[in-house]
Amino acid sequence: MSDPILRAEKITKSFPGVVALNGVDFDLLPGEVHVIIGENGAGKSTLIKLLSGVYPKDSGRFLVDGKEVDIGSVHKAQALGIATIYQEFNLVPELTVAQNIFLGREPLKKGTFGLVVDKALMERRSGELLSSLSLKISSHVPVATLSVPQQQMVEVAKALSMESKILIFDEPTATLAEKETEALFRIIRVLKERRIGIIYISHRLEEIRKIGDRVTVLRDGHYIGTMRIEEASVNDLIRMMVGRDIKDQFPRHYREPGDVALELKGISRKGVLRDVHLKIHRGEIVGLAGLVGSGRTELARVIFGVDPPDSGEIRLFGEKKAIDSPMMATDLGLAFLTEDRKRLGLFQALPVKENITIATRDRLCPKGLIFPAKEEKVAEEYTKKLRIQTPGLARLVRYLSGGNQQKVVLAKWLATRAKILILDEPTRGIDVGAKQEIHRLIDEMVKEGIPVLMISSELPEILGMSDRIYVMHEGSISAEYHRSEATQEKILRSAMGKA
Repeated sequence: MSDPILRAEKITKSFPGVVALNGVDFDLLPGEVHVIIGENGAGKSTLIKLLSGVYPKDSGRFLVDGKEVDIGSVHKAQALGIATIYQEFNLVPELTVAQNIFLGREPLKKGTFGLVVDKALMERRSGELLSSLSLKISSHVPVATLSVPQQQMVEVAKALSMESKILIFDEPTATLAEKETEALFRIIRVLKERRIGIIYISHRLEEIRKIGDRVTVLRDGHYIGTMRIEEASVNDLIRMMVGRDIKDQFPRHYREPGDVALELKGISRKGVLRDVHLKIHRGEIVGLAGLVGSGRTELARVIFGVDPPDSGEIRLFGEKKAIDSPMMATDLGLAFLTEDRKRLGLFQALPVKENITIATRDRLCPKGLIFPAKEEKVAEEYTKKLRIQTPGLARLVRYLSGGNQQKVVLAKWLATRAKILILDEPTRGIDVGAKQEIHRLIDEMVKEGIPVLMISSELPEILGMSDRIYVMHEGSISAEYHRSEATQEKILRSAMGKA
């Protein structure tokens, strides 16, 4: 058995309020595909970003070819022979294939004092790389003219041009059809024959059995175990990925659901949503689960009028509505707490008061007339109601903790007198105490008659807070569960298309 080409020992990485990796071990052998799996938030992305030099580790050590190394930057990672192919390709569409492969490392003509790029040599080397992978892609054409699978192969060729000995694939088949996936697997087998070590991140358990040699499971930032692929059943892997008990950390008071508040009938949007049917009643929280890329956020955007559906209908309290903008959605009583609160939910340079009242300006300030006393009263009311910890309403929201920032976003939407709340990852990036407080607030909103559609990547949160749960897989609803029958294993299987 070969010695590991890469070893990670006791790797730890924390972000404010979150321990993303806690003493994780991992190793990679030459010529193997080592798959890393885990739920959303398990620590997979953090680990590959540490290996890629995007983040520095807090503690632990990395060894390449048996020697301890410092992967302090992307350039250092590349110099060590580590290359990463992300879901979002790092290519310049306007440049040719050859220019992308050698971007920043262009061969120069001799005798030009390093001032002239040797285009002929660059294109010849690019052609040789592509040919070695049996790829029929011209090195002369702009990358923008290539299909997604072809662009992915350009990324592979670029990595090989840097003489990489470790390749990291991050969800490489997320946007590929079956034939395209088989083509990728063929390339991976070629790379294995060249003794290149491959780290492969995927949610698709059946797929990894076709290409992987070993599989490592992460859960909540911890190393759970490593198995040979042939020894690992789907049920074994799911059990290792889940492995948590839900305790009394979710303050829910269940009530009999009332009338239908929101109903979706056959909602479709090309490339992201397929024939989605969904209902939410007054007095209930409906959880929306699914893996990254399953269409959860895209569905929320359609409901809120950000993106128009190609077909289907939306009914609010029994009436069909054509919601063509977020402004119209807000006027109809919808509120949407976005996944990215810092960029899309808050105005970081404005005080708490303005952030709370900005969505209700038309009501508080008719005809453009500003009434500071009215704004102050509303901001004070919701600051007290949601227990927002701030020195004062004039405090810039950027200086609040993550949990209090999230409360400000909730306050903003509650101040609009919203009739239906859509919450996308409502507790992402906040600490445990703040999570419990947000959960309490959500339960109180439902008690007041506001139905909630809650999107979350955390299965304990979905199970602990929801009355009913819809699971999405590749743009459609793959399963629906009542809280009494839902389990993490069932939801995870449905999210992977196994239900």
